[in-house]
Amino acid sequence: MKRVYNFAAGPSTLPLPVLEQAAAEMCDYRGTGMSVMEMSHRSKVYQDIIDEAEACLRELMGIPENYKVLFLQGGASLQFDMVPMNLLGAEHDLAYYIVSGSFAKKAAAEAKRFGNVIIPASSQEYKFSFIPETTPEMFKTLADYVHITSNNTIYGTRYAKLPETGGIPIVSDMSSCILSEQIDVSDYGLIYAGAQKNIGPAGLTIVIVREDLIGRKEDIPPMLDYKVYAENGSMYNTPPTYGIYLAGLVFKNLKENGGVAAMEERNKKKAALLYDYLDQSRLFKGCARKDSRSLMNVTFVTGNEELDKKFCAEAAEQGIVNIKGHRSVGGMRASIYNAMSMEGVQALADFMEKFEKENQ
Repeated sequence: MKRVYNFAAGPSTLPLPVLEQAAAEMCDYRGTGMSVMEMSHRSKVYQDIIDEAEACLRELMGIPENYKVLFLQGGASLQFDMVPMNLLGAEHDLAYYIVSGSFAKKAAAEAKRFGNVIIPASSQEYKFSFIPETTPEMFKTLADYVHITSNNTIYGTRYAKLPETGGIPIVSDMSSCILSEQIDVSDYGLIYAGAQKNIGPAGLTIVIVREDLIGRKEDIPPMLDYKVYAENGSMYNTPPTYGIYLAGLVFKNLKENGGVAAMEERNKKKAALLYDYLDQSRLFKGCARKDSRSLMNVTFVTGNEELDKKFCAEAAEQGIVNIKGHRSVGGMRASIYNAMSMEGVQALADFMEKFEKENQ
Protein backbone atom coordinates (compact mmCIF):
# COMPACT_ATOMS: atom_id res chain seq x y z
CA MET A 1 0.00 0.00 0.00
CA LYS A 2 1.29 3.41 -0.99
CA ARG A 3 0.16 6.42 1.05
CA VAL A 4 0.94 9.97 -0.02
CA TYR A 5 1.48 12.95 2.24
CA ASN A 6 -1.91 14.59 1.86
CA PHE A 7 -1.87 18.30 2.76
CA ALA A 8 -5.47 18.91 1.64
CA ALA A 9 -7.44 21.59 3.48
CA GLY A 10 -10.52 19.40 3.74
CA PRO A 11 -11.60 16.72 3.32
CA SER A 12 -8.19 15.94 4.68
CA THR A 13 -6.00 13.11 5.88
CA LEU A 14 -7.20 10.80 8.65
CA PRO A 15 -5.13 8.73 11.10
CA LEU A 16 -4.08 5.50 9.41
CA PRO A 17 -4.99 3.33 12.45
CA VAL A 18 -8.53 4.74 12.27
CA LEU A 19 -8.85 3.87 8.59
CA GLU A 20 -7.47 0.39 9.21
CA GLN A 21 -9.92 -0.24 12.07
CA ALA A 22 -12.82 1.03 9.98
CA ALA A 23 -11.74 -1.23 7.13
CA ALA A 24 -11.57 -4.24 9.45
CA GLU A 25 -15.05 -3.50 10.78
CA MET A 26 -16.57 -2.48 7.46
CA CYS A 27 -18.62 -5.61 6.74
CA ASP A 28 -19.08 -6.93 10.28
CA TYR A 29 -19.08 -4.48 13.15
CA ARG A 30 -18.06 -6.39 16.27
CA GLY A 31 -19.99 -9.53 15.51
CA THR A 32 -23.26 -7.87 14.47
CA GLY A 33 -23.00 -9.30 10.96
CA MET A 34 -23.51 -5.86 9.42
CA SER A 35 -21.70 -2.62 8.72
CA VAL A 36 -22.29 0.49 10.79
CA MET A 37 -23.56 1.91 7.49
CA GLU A 38 -26.37 -0.63 7.53
CA MET A 39 -27.55 -0.65 11.12
CA SER A 40 -30.49 1.25 12.54
CA HIS A 41 -29.64 4.44 14.37
CA ARG A 42 -32.34 3.38 16.86
CA SER A 43 -30.53 0.16 17.77
CA LYS A 44 -28.73 -0.30 21.09
CA VAL A 45 -25.51 -1.06 19.24
CA TYR A 46 -25.58 2.29 17.48
CA GLN A 47 -26.69 4.13 20.61
CA ASP A 48 -23.52 2.85 22.26
CA ILE A 49 -21.47 4.16 19.32
CA ILE A 50 -22.83 7.71 19.51
CA ASP A 51 -22.75 7.75 23.32
CA GLU A 52 -19.11 6.67 23.37
CA ALA A 53 -18.19 9.27 20.74
CA GLU A 54 -19.78 12.05 22.78
CA ALA A 55 -18.23 10.87 26.04
CA CYS A 56 -14.77 10.74 24.49
CA LEU A 57 -15.13 14.21 22.96
CA ARG A 58 -16.30 15.60 26.30
CA GLU A 59 -13.27 14.13 28.01
CA LEU A 60 -10.83 15.38 25.36
CA MET A 61 -12.12 18.95 25.45
CA GLY A 62 -13.19 19.09 29.09
CA ILE A 63 -16.72 20.06 28.06
CA PRO A 64 -18.73 21.19 31.11
CA GLU A 65 -21.99 19.46 32.02
CA ASN A 66 -24.05 22.53 31.17
CA TYR A 67 -23.09 22.25 27.50
CA LYS A 68 -24.83 20.06 24.94
CA VAL A 69 -22.92 18.20 22.24
CA LEU A 70 -24.92 17.93 19.02
CA PHE A 71 -24.09 15.78 16.00
CA LEU A 72 -25.55 17.58 12.98
CA GLN A 73 -25.30 17.74 9.21
CA GLY A 74 -24.89 20.50 6.66
CA GLY A 75 -21.30 21.47 7.39
CA ALA A 76 -20.18 24.69 9.03
CA SER A 77 -21.95 26.60 6.27
CA LEU A 78 -25.36 25.58 7.59
CA GLN A 79 -24.30 26.95 10.97
CA PHE A 80 -23.93 30.34 9.31
CA ASP A 81 -27.75 30.26 9.32
CA MET A 82 -28.54 28.09 12.34
CA VAL A 83 -26.55 30.29 14.73
CA PRO A 84 -28.47 33.51 13.99
CA MET A 85 -31.78 31.65 13.65
CA ASN A 86 -31.38 30.30 17.18
CA LEU A 87 -29.52 33.15 18.89
CA LEU A 88 -29.89 36.46 17.07
CA GLY A 89 -32.87 38.37 18.40
CA ALA A 90 -33.27 36.13 21.43
CA GLU A 91 -32.76 39.17 23.63
CA HIS A 92 -30.98 42.09 21.96
CA ASP A 93 -31.54 41.72 18.18
CA LEU A 94 -27.85 42.40 17.60
CA ALA A 95 -24.77 40.31 16.87
CA TYR A 96 -21.15 41.27 16.31
CA TYR A 97 -19.15 39.53 13.57
CA ILE A 98 -15.38 39.92 13.38
CA VAL A 99 -14.43 39.41 9.75
CA SER A 100 -11.03 37.75 9.56
CA GLY A 101 -11.45 35.70 6.37
CA SER A 102 -13.77 34.53 3.60
CA PHE A 103 -15.82 32.19 5.78
CA ALA A 104 -16.18 34.80 8.51
CA LYS A 105 -17.41 37.21 5.83
CA LYS A 106 -19.94 34.64 4.57
CA ALA A 107 -21.15 33.98 8.11
CA ALA A 108 -21.75 37.70 8.65
CA ALA A 109 -23.63 38.02 5.36
CA GLU A 110 -25.95 35.16 6.31
CA ALA A 111 -26.59 36.57 9.78
CA LYS A 112 -27.84 39.81 8.27
CA ARG A 113 -30.84 37.86 6.96
CA PHE A 114 -32.05 37.37 10.54
CA GLY A 115 -31.26 40.58 12.38
CA ASN A 116 -28.89 43.44 12.98
CA VAL A 117 -25.17 42.77 12.54
CA ILE A 118 -22.24 45.01 13.43
CA ILE A 119 -18.76 44.30 12.08
CA PRO A 120 -16.45 45.90 14.66
CA ALA A 121 -13.22 44.83 12.96
CA SER A 122 -12.08 43.38 9.64
CA SER A 123 -8.77 42.62 7.95
CA GLN A 124 -10.24 42.35 4.45
CA GLU A 125 -8.45 45.52 3.33
CA TYR A 126 -5.17 43.72 4.04
CA LYS A 127 -6.14 40.50 2.23
CA PHE A 128 -7.00 38.84 5.55
CA SER A 129 -3.31 38.44 6.35
CA PHE A 130 -3.87 38.86 10.09
CA ILE A 131 -6.51 38.68 12.81
CA PRO A 132 -8.05 42.15 13.20
CA GLU A 133 -7.51 43.76 16.58
CA THR A 134 -10.47 44.49 18.85
CA THR A 135 -10.95 46.48 22.04
CA PRO A 136 -13.58 46.10 24.79
CA GLU A 137 -15.08 49.45 23.73
CA MET A 138 -16.15 47.89 20.43
CA PHE A 139 -18.67 45.72 22.29
CA LYS A 140 -20.30 48.32 24.54
CA THR A 141 -23.73 47.87 23.00
CA LEU A 142 -25.30 44.69 24.39
CA ALA A 143 -25.70 41.92 21.84
CA ASP A 144 -26.80 38.30 21.65
CA TYR A 145 -23.31 37.09 20.71
CA VAL A 146 -19.94 37.86 19.14
CA HIS A 147 -18.98 35.60 16.25
CA ILE A 148 -15.37 34.72 15.40
CA THR A 149 -13.65 32.24 13.10
CA SER A 150 -10.91 30.81 15.30
CA ASN A 151 -8.76 29.62 12.40
CA ASN A 152 -8.92 30.91 8.84
CA THR A 153 -8.21 27.97 6.53
CA ILE A 154 -7.71 29.93 3.32
CA TYR A 155 -5.39 32.61 4.69
CA GLY A 156 -3.54 30.66 7.37
CA THR A 157 -4.37 32.86 10.36
CA ARG A 158 -5.51 32.06 13.89
CA TYR A 159 -6.70 33.81 17.04
CA ALA A 160 -3.92 33.82 19.61
CA LYS A 161 -6.30 35.30 22.21
CA LEU A 162 -10.03 35.85 22.42
CA PRO A 163 -11.63 39.27 22.10
CA GLU A 164 -12.75 40.89 25.36
CA THR A 165 -16.51 41.07 24.89
CA GLY A 166 -17.65 42.16 28.34
CA GLY A 167 -19.61 38.99 28.94
CA ILE A 168 -21.32 38.78 25.56
CA PRO A 169 -21.24 35.08 24.53
CA ILE A 170 -18.61 34.18 21.96
CA VAL A 171 -19.65 31.92 19.08
CA SER A 172 -16.73 30.35 17.24
CA ASP A 173 -16.32 28.49 13.97
CA MET A 174 -13.57 26.02 14.84
CA SER A 175 -13.84 23.86 11.73
CA SER A 176 -10.13 23.87 10.98
CA CYS A 177 -8.67 23.96 14.47
CA ILE A 178 -10.92 21.99 16.84
CA LEU A 179 -8.91 19.50 18.95
CA SER A 180 -5.61 20.96 17.71
CA GLU A 181 -4.83 22.90 20.90
CA GLN A 182 -6.23 23.22 24.39
CA ILE A 183 -9.09 25.65 24.96
CA ASP A 184 -11.46 26.41 27.81
CA VAL A 185 -14.90 25.57 26.45
CA SER A 186 -16.52 27.73 29.10
CA ASP A 187 -15.00 30.79 27.38
CA TYR A 188 -17.50 30.21 24.58
CA GLY A 189 -21.27 30.22 24.31
CA LEU A 190 -21.24 28.01 21.23
CA ILE A 191 -18.60 26.20 19.18
CA TYR A 192 -19.24 24.62 15.80
CA ALA A 193 -17.03 22.67 13.44
CA GLY A 194 -17.32 20.79 10.19
CA ALA A 195 -15.73 17.40 10.71
CA GLN A 196 -13.70 17.05 7.55
CA LYS A 197 -10.46 18.59 8.79
CA ASN A 198 -9.66 17.32 12.29
CA ILE A 199 -12.53 15.01 13.21
CA GLY A 200 -13.60 12.69 10.40
CA PRO A 201 -15.23 12.54 6.99
CA ALA A 202 -17.30 15.27 5.37
CA GLY A 203 -20.99 15.19 6.23
CA LEU A 204 -20.80 15.52 10.01
CA THR A 205 -20.90 18.79 11.96
CA ILE A 206 -20.25 19.15 15.69
CA VAL A 207 -22.00 21.83 17.75
CA ILE A 208 -21.12 22.43 21.41
CA VAL A 209 -23.61 24.86 22.92
CA ARG A 210 -24.28 26.18 26.40
CA GLU A 211 -27.69 25.04 27.61
CA ASP A 212 -29.00 28.51 28.47
CA LEU A 213 -28.60 29.54 24.82
CA ILE A 214 -30.92 26.77 23.62
CA GLY A 215 -34.64 27.25 23.11
CA ARG A 216 -34.65 31.03 23.48
CA LYS A 217 -36.56 31.64 20.25
CA GLU A 218 -39.79 30.18 18.91
CA ASP A 219 -41.06 29.19 15.48
CA ILE A 220 -37.73 27.81 14.27
CA PRO A 221 -38.14 24.92 11.78
CA PRO A 222 -37.46 21.68 13.70
CA MET A 223 -34.53 20.66 11.51
CA LEU A 224 -32.83 23.99 12.28
CA ASP A 225 -33.61 24.20 16.01
CA TYR A 226 -30.85 23.33 18.50
CA LYS A 227 -33.52 22.57 21.10
CA VAL A 228 -35.00 19.80 18.95
CA TYR A 229 -31.62 18.11 18.50
CA ALA A 230 -30.74 18.51 22.19
CA GLU A 231 -34.05 16.98 23.31
CA ASN A 232 -33.67 14.07 20.90
CA GLY A 233 -30.02 13.20 21.47
CA SER A 234 -29.10 14.35 17.93
CA MET A 235 -31.60 11.81 16.57
CA TYR A 236 -34.64 13.86 15.59
CA ASN A 237 -33.96 12.38 12.16
CA THR A 238 -31.35 9.89 10.96
CA PRO A 239 -27.96 11.40 11.83
CA PRO A 240 -24.80 10.87 9.74
CA THR A 241 -24.25 7.52 11.41
CA TYR A 242 -21.03 6.42 9.72
CA GLY A 243 -19.45 9.85 10.12
CA ILE A 244 -20.19 9.77 13.86
CA TYR A 245 -18.72 6.27 14.10
CA LEU A 246 -15.50 7.41 12.39
CA ALA A 247 -15.36 10.53 14.55
CA GLY A 248 -15.56 8.31 17.61
CA LEU A 249 -12.58 6.31 16.33
CA VAL A 250 -10.63 9.53 15.78
CA PHE A 251 -11.45 10.71 19.32
CA LYS A 252 -10.25 7.39 20.77
CA ASN A 253 -7.07 7.55 18.69
CA LEU A 254 -6.38 11.07 19.93
CA LYS A 255 -6.96 10.00 23.52
CA GLU A 256 -4.58 7.05 23.12
CA ASN A 257 -1.90 9.41 21.82
CA GLY A 258 -1.87 11.78 24.76
CA GLY A 259 -5.00 13.84 24.16
CA VAL A 260 -5.25 17.45 23.07
CA ALA A 261 -2.31 18.65 25.20
CA ALA A 262 0.08 16.24 23.49
CA MET A 263 -1.41 17.06 20.09
CA GLU A 264 -0.93 20.79 20.68
CA GLU A 265 2.75 20.23 21.44
CA ARG A 266 3.19 18.20 18.24
CA ASN A 267 1.27 20.72 16.17
CA LYS A 268 3.45 23.58 17.38
CA LYS A 269 6.56 21.65 16.40
CA LYS A 270 5.15 20.84 12.96
CA ALA A 271 4.21 24.45 12.31
CA ALA A 272 7.53 25.76 13.60
CA LEU A 273 9.40 23.49 11.19
CA LEU A 274 7.72 25.13 8.20
CA TYR A 275 7.66 28.69 9.52
CA ASP A 276 11.33 28.55 10.50
CA TYR A 277 12.18 27.52 6.96
CA LEU A 278 9.98 30.23 5.43
CA ASP A 279 11.58 32.90 7.62
CA GLN A 280 15.06 32.18 6.24
CA SER A 281 14.10 31.27 2.68
CA ARG A 282 15.08 33.52 -0.23
CA LEU A 283 12.48 31.98 -2.54
CA PHE A 284 9.40 31.29 -0.43
CA LYS A 285 7.49 33.85 1.57
CA GLY A 286 4.83 33.25 4.23
CA CYS A 287 1.49 35.00 3.69
CA ALA A 288 0.21 35.44 7.24
CA ARG A 289 1.53 38.04 9.65
CA LYS A 290 3.73 36.40 12.27
CA ASP A 291 1.49 37.24 15.23
CA SER A 292 -1.50 35.62 13.51
CA ARG A 293 0.08 32.48 12.04
CA SER A 294 -2.07 29.36 12.03
CA LEU A 295 -0.91 26.05 13.49
CA MET A 296 -3.10 24.20 10.99
CA ASN A 297 -2.76 25.95 7.62
CA VAL A 298 0.62 27.29 6.49
CA THR A 299 0.25 29.58 3.47
CA PHE A 300 3.16 30.70 1.31
CA VAL A 301 4.15 31.87 -2.19
CA THR A 302 7.22 32.29 -4.37
CA GLY A 303 5.93 35.54 -5.88
CA ASN A 304 5.83 33.96 -9.32
CA GLU A 305 2.64 32.15 -10.37
CA GLU A 306 4.40 29.89 -12.86
CA LEU A 307 6.97 28.91 -10.25
CA ASP A 308 4.15 28.19 -7.78
CA LYS A 309 2.56 25.84 -10.33
CA LYS A 310 5.89 24.14 -10.93
CA PHE A 311 6.40 23.65 -7.22
CA CYS A 312 2.97 22.03 -6.78
CA ALA A 313 3.47 19.75 -9.79
CA GLU A 314 6.92 18.56 -8.73
CA ALA A 315 5.78 18.11 -5.13
CA ALA A 316 3.01 15.80 -6.34
CA GLU A 317 5.58 13.71 -8.18
CA GLN A 318 7.27 13.19 -4.81
CA GLY A 319 4.04 12.09 -3.11
CA ILE A 320 3.40 15.50 -1.53
CA VAL A 321 -0.12 16.25 -2.72
CA ASN A 322 -2.87 18.87 -2.41
CA ILE A 323 -0.38 21.62 -1.65
CA LYS A 324 -1.98 24.18 -3.98
CA GLY A 325 -3.47 27.24 -2.29
CA HIS A 326 -7.16 28.07 -2.36
CA ARG A 327 -8.38 29.11 -5.79
CA SER A 328 -9.23 32.61 -4.51
CA VAL A 329 -5.67 33.41 -3.43
CA GLY A 330 -3.33 31.03 -5.28
CA GLY A 331 0.11 30.16 -3.99
CA MET A 332 0.57 27.19 -1.70
CA ARG A 333 -1.05 25.95 1.48
CA ALA A 334 0.12 23.11 3.69
CA SER A 335 -2.73 21.95 5.91
CA ILE A 336 -1.03 20.17 8.78
CA TYR A 337 -3.98 18.94 10.80
CA ASN A 338 -3.68 16.49 13.67
CA ALA A 339 -3.38 13.46 11.41
CA MET A 340 -0.45 14.87 9.43
CA SER A 341 2.73 13.33 10.76
CA MET A 342 5.97 15.12 11.57
CA GLU A 343 7.50 12.86 8.93
CA GLY A 344 5.18 14.36 6.32
CA VAL A 345 5.98 17.92 7.36
CA GLN A 346 9.70 17.15 7.28
CA ALA A 347 9.31 15.69 3.78
CA LEU A 348 7.66 18.93 2.66
CA ALA A 349 10.36 21.10 4.26
CA ASP A 350 13.09 18.99 2.64
CA PHE A 351 11.43 19.30 -0.76
CA MET A 352 11.06 23.07 -0.35
CA GLU A 353 14.77 23.32 0.35
CA LYS A 354 15.60 21.17 -2.68
CA PHE A 355 13.24 23.15 -4.93
CA GLU A 356 14.74 26.44 -3.77
CA LYS A 357 18.28 25.33 -4.61
CA GLU A 358 17.21 24.22 -8.07
CA ASN A 359 15.18 27.32 -8.91
CA GLN A 360 17.17 30.31 -7.71
